[in-house]
Amino acid sequence: MAERALVLNATYEPLSVVSARRAVVLVLRAKAETVAAADRTWRTTERAFEVPAVVRLRNYVKVPYHRRVPLTRTAVFARDGHRCQYCTAPAESLDHVVPKSNGGKHTWENVVACCRRCNMRKGNRLPRQAGLKLTRTPTTPSYQGWLYAALGKSRDPRWAPYLLA
Repeated sequence: MAERALVLNATYEPLSVVSARRAVVLVLRAKAETVAAADRTWRTTERAFEVPAVVRLRNYVKVPYHRRVPLTRTAVFARDGHRCQYCTAPAESLDHVVPKSNGGKHTWENVVACCRRCNMRKGNRLPRQAGLKLTRTPTTPSYQGWLYAALGKSRDPRWAPYLLA
């Protein structure tokens, strides 16, 4: 897996996730400073560069809107901790709580991660009709939810202080 770095605004607000190479370029061009380094160093014949895990831009970048979080398989699995929302087993698929055939929409509030066993058991019914109960109510991720899509399963522990829980 390619190394990535979290980019923070000058105010320490998360802006994006970029490749480690891009983060090094930002630091070398003095557009950003390294806040947390990875455990690796890249070397040339003349220099050594610490690979950044978190960089902070030196100048504030105005973000005119809050990003919409795309509803993707990766993002739903990340939101739900890669666990079935009915039995907490490892998730393998997505489930529409209210089936689309019964008028359910493809929205954050109606889609959950699900294991194959529970998905087959539920079928084309409501959870209570199949004897299932959600472990928690599905919601739209917070304004930082765009990170779900960017991160998938991998979340560098050095990023934790800069991300909302």
